[in-house]
Amino acid sequence: MSASPRVSVVVATYDRPASIERLVRQLGEQELAADAFEVVVVDDGSGEAAAPRLQRLSVPCALTVITQENAGAARARDRGIAAARGDLVVVLDDDMQVARDFLARHLSAHPAGSRRAVLGRLRLDPAQSFPLFERHHARVLDCLASDIRAGRWELEGANLYTGNVSFRREDYLAVGGFDPALERSEDAELGIRLEKAGVTLCFSAAAVALHTSDHTSVRAWMRRAFEYGVWDLRIGRKHPDLAAASPWRFLFRVSPISRPLLLMSVATPSLTRPLARLAMAVALAADRLGCERLALAGATFVYGLEYFRGVRAEAGSFAKAVAGFRGYLRQRRADRRRLAARSQAMRFVPGHAERNAEVGRN
Repeated sequence: MSASPRVSVVVATYDRPASIERLVRQLGEQELAADAFEVVVVDDGSGEAAAPRLQRLSVPCALTVITQENAGAARARDRGIAAARGDLVVVLDDDMQVARDFLARHLSAHPAGSRRAVLGRLRLDPAQSFPLFERHHARVLDCLASDIRAGRWELEGANLYTGNVSFRREDYLAVGGFDPALERSEDAELGIRLEKAGVTLCFSAAAVALHTSDHTSVRAWMRRAFEYGVWDLRIGRKHPDLAAASPWRFLFRVSPISRPLLLMSVATPSLTRPLARLAMAVALAADRLGCERLALAGATFVYGLEYFRGVRAEAGSFAKAVAGFRGYLRQRRADRRRLAARSQAMRFVPGHAERNAEVGRN
């Protein structure tokens, strides 16, 4: 095996023995030469240790399995990246499936001399049925992918997700890796720091990973929505110079009709909690009746209610939440002025348009 593979695949796993075995088998079938990549799996304290099962596999590439006490996915991924030897790191969730050209697609999205974080396409496994909240999440990612490809959206650091992403190991280490203090949205916060360090975020529709899931609890999903609101506000405080890091940005990405109701979660969180439960019951009923579009709209609304209830909880009071929102608006205006000035300046840089077009093609 090569002492320095070009690509290191890092996967954190927890209590998914069959899924991680399937993924490692698929990675072992990649089109890349066996000495061009390695797989690093970090078992984050699974009840059934992953190492014996994975080490029985016969895969042509180098395979390293690290076992640690349960410390969370971010710490597990960070440990795997620290142990990785490749210049390019590809991070995958342990419940993904990939085709034989997956790593080649990621590698081709990083031309020599580039500094990119490439988000690969995430799609639901068509062979599996999914609960409403998983289909809601997939719809959000599908809309993002469509907007990027149509030129309606430019990727920001906060869009980074670790289910299917690649970046240079050197860039990851230079910004300090994942923040171990964060329990949610640590991937988005990493993306923010990578972007600030000059790394360009790109999207690859070709580097597809199929998502499977063992999540079944609606209550757990609603709790996660609340927790994301809490942690996203903490991230916004960590990066007060960037409006795109604030949780308030989501208020301007939903229908104007929904905004007053979402703000109710900030003003009267005790009232919106039962409203969220009622709305979710209606959405689930609509889904059972085959009205998927209505059901997905309901799930989106419920997520927003719980998310902004979390923002309010972290803010501590309505007055502090309002002050934070006003601060976001000021920073948003400042960011827009700065972006407009930069765009105007770049109009006079020879070859700028051509370079942008080239990025879009990869």
